Amino acid sequence: MELTLLGTGGPEGLPLPDCPCAACALAVGAGARAATAVLIDGVVLIDLTPGVALAAARAGQSLGALRLVLLSHPHDGPAVEIPPGLPAPARVPDGQRLPLITGHRVEAVATDAPGTGYAVESPDGLRALYLPPGCAPAGLPEDGAEPYDLVLLDVVGRPDALARLRAAGAVASTTDVVAVHIGHSAPPQPELGRRLAALGARAVPDGTTLVAGDYQSVPDVPRRTLVLGGARSGKSAEAERRLSAFPEVVYVATGGSREDDADWARRVADHRERRPAGWRTEETRDLVPLLSSDGPPLLIDCLGLWLTDVMDSAGAWDDEAWNDGAYRQVRTRTEQLAVAWRNTRRTVVAVSNEVGSGVVPSHASGRRFRDELGRLNASVAAESEHVLLLVSGLPLPLR
Repeated sequence: MELTLLGTGGPEGLPLPDCPCAACALAVGAGARAATAVLIDGVVLIDLTPGVALAAARAGQSLGALRLVLLSHPHDGPAVEIPPGLPAPARVPDGQRLPLITGHRVEAVATDAPGTGYAVESPDGLRALYLPPGCAPAGLPEDGAEPYDLVLLDVVGRPDALARLRAAGAVASTTDVVAVHIGHSAPPQPELGRRLAALGARAVPDGTTLVAGDYQSVPDVPRRTLVLGGARSGKSAEAERRLSAFPEVVYVATGGSREDDADWARRVADHRERRPAGWRTEETRDLVPLLSSDGPPLLIDCLGLWLTDVMDSAGAWDDEAWNDGAYRQVRTRTEQLAVAWRNTRRTVVAVSNEVGSGVVPSHASGRRFRDELGRLNASVAAESEHVLLLVSGLPLPLR
C-alpha cells in the first residue's frame, strides 16, 4: 500500500498567508508545506485541499482512478473546488466501514475533537491510520489492539495521541509514525527532526510516497537524555516535551516541599498542571533504586536539587565538615548516581542547571556547590546518548 502525501502542513498550510512570524519566514523551499492530503494507492483521497490535482501531478500521481474522497475535519473558509471527474467528498459516520471494489477497506475512527480519523486496509492486509489535525483517537481499547503498519497524525500538536495509540498497542516498534498537519507552531528543521525522533516519529516533505510495511530507519529514542539550562531557560518544559508521546511516565520531583514558601508552592503547582494526566509523580531524592529498576520512562527534575539534598545530608556547606570528610560522602553519592545512570535500562530524561556562566560566588559554600554540580553534569553527560543545552528557550544539541 502506497500513501502519497500531497501536503503535510496544517489546514492553512505553511507558511500562513501574511503571517510575519519567524517560523513562517523560515518555511521556504522544502520547508514549505501545503495543507495535508493523502492519496492511497490512487483510489482513496483523504482531505480535499486547494490545488490537490496539481499537487498529485507534481508527485507523479493521477487522480483518474479515485473511488473515494474523504474529509477528516471541518474546513473553514471558502469551499474547495472539486476537480472534474472526482467523486463527491464525504464525511463518514464513526465506526462505518466502506469496502471498495479494489479490495481496500476503510473504517471511520472516532476522535476526541471535531473530526474523523480513517483506518485503511489494503487488499493484502496492510493497515494505515490517518488522524485529523488536533485530534486523538477516542474509545481505544486499553491494550491488545492490532498495531498499524503506518500512522499519520498531528505529532507536534497532539503527542498524547501517539501515547494513547502506544498504550493500546496500536503503535508498536515496527509502526512507521509520520507527522502531518505541521503548522507554524512547530520548530523548523533540523530541530523538528530531532524533536520528532525523540518521540519515535519523523517528518517528510510534501510529495513523498510512503510504503506501508517498509522498514524505515528512524533514530532510536535516546535511552538517556540530559537537558541543561539556566534559570527560566525552558529546560523543564523541553524535558517534558521529550517524553510527551509515551503512555506512562514517572515524574521524579527532587525538590520536595517547603513550608511557608508560597512562591515555591506556586512553582510546583505550575509544573504539575502542565504534566499529562497519565503521568505519575514521585517526590523522592532516592534516584539510584529508580534507575536500577525496570519500568516506564523517568523524568528527573532536577539534579541540582538532588545535589543540594546530598550536600545537606553530608553537612558539606560547612568548611570544616567538608575538609573533615563530607566531600567524600558527596563524591560517593554522585559516583553512585553516575553508575546507575550508565547502567539503567529505562528511558530517562534528567534536568540540571548549567553552572559557571555567571558571577563567581562570594562564599566558599557557593563555589563548592557550583564545582560539584559541574562535575555531576559532566559525569552524567558522558554517559548520555543525547545532551541538550537550553538557551532562551531554544535547544542546542551538544550530543
